[in-house]
Amino acid sequence: MRTTLSFALVAALAAGCATEAERSAEMQREVDHMVAVYGPSCEKLGYPNGSEGWRNCVLRLNTDQLRYSYRAMPSTTTCFGHRGFFQCSTF
Repeated sequence: MRTTLSFALVAALAAGCATEAERSAEMQREVDHMVAVYGPSCEKLGYPNGSEGWRNCVLRLNTDQLRYSYRAMPSTTTCFGHRGFFQCSTF
């Protein structure tokens, strides 16, 4: 029983380390994607590649695109209650 518990604990700790590395790799892929998509546009806007203004431009364009895509997502509103007392949730 102790051996199984010890093995499970070691496996959980090892999985935690791998998860952090996976998160880091995912963030790097996301940054690479942003640079590939928005980098040329920011250069055309006059920002030198790799400058602080260029990085801010890339982040701003990515944020604007995310805002637009979230706003375009369908949402559902559900309300329940009785006369004058309603609880509504939007998803």
